[in-house]
Amino acid sequence: MTAAGAGSALAELRKESRMGAMGSETHAREIRRIDLSDFARRKAEIADQLWQAATEVGFFQVANHGIDLARVHEAFAMTERFFALPEAVKARHPLKKALNAGWESKAQVRPSTGTPDQKESYQITRPHMDGLWPGEEALAGFQSTLLAFEAQCWEVGMKVLSCFADKLGFDSDFFTRAHAPASPEYQSTLRLLHYYAIPPEYQDKLGLWRAGAHTDFDCLTLLFQRTGQGGLQVCPGKEMEAQQWTSIEPDETVITCNIGDMLMRWSDDRLPSNFHRVRNPAPHESMGARYSIAFFCQANRDAIIAGPAGKYPPISAGDYLKQRVSANFKAY
Repeated sequence: MTAAGAGSALAELRKESRMGAMGSETHAREIRRIDLSDFARRKAEIADQLWQAATEVGFFQVANHGIDLARVHEAFAMTERFFALPEAVKARHPLKKALNAGWESKAQVRPSTGTPDQKESYQITRPHMDGLWPGEEALAGFQSTLLAFEAQCWEVGMKVLSCFADKLGFDSDFFTRAHAPASPEYQSTLRLLHYYAIPPEYQDKLGLWRAGAHTDFDCLTLLFQRTGQGGLQVCPGKEMEAQQWTSIEPDETVITCNIGDMLMRWSDDRLPSNFHRVRNPAPHESMGARYSIAFFCQANRDAIIAGPAGKYPPISAGDYLKQRVSANFKAY
């Protein structure tokens, strides 16, 4: 890691380490919903709406995104089936941390909490899946279903990123080329998530989080939530010191999106990557398991991150992601 890279990673950790308090909840903040229908004809209008939502909050939702609800349900069904496999079976496909592929459990420690997130996850990063699929005998249809879903997520992500490319003064296909899935340097990731059921005796323990406060490392995150399985909260940068959080209610018909650290740097900080977390259930809420699916648009390793105004020195996306991931997981 270069001195500049180490300094940047350290600054991020210091900022994140201040975000462990419970804070307060506000309902005044709007998480905007943007309609992507008739995209080609309405692109300029959609780009304006996305830009405004992203620069003001950093989080937004997209509707009429092109992924059929039946495919979303199918992906969730496969997610549940995978995590229901015996621990010994899942352990045959351990996380390759440097490649962000495979299964892990309670391995991610947030600087904001200092404790492991109460979840397990399975990462699908296309070029690095050798030996990591459970196989047809263990889970029929899993690989084909999730790869097809990953491809659909990529299409939606590239639509949104093409709008940001236009607004930043790049050509429309700039980010599409930077995330080319045919390249061996591809590192976008589909992540299946299972947050463990909360035992009643831990309900009021503030030191236990399903996912501690953090920002994402990527350019753009697409999040699929299940109705009735909430907990996601957002805290835009200007409210960071006061720690005022807004809950995002799950809605299966939309995709919740947020800007990641990589795009914030690429935009010379014009597009903010803001904090979010997954809180424990409240006493009146279900303490059962929570499932979600995230797609991280992470530029290919050989893509060079350099903003239009040159605010930061150029860095490869591979080096950038390695710095950020290594800071948030246990040591190799």
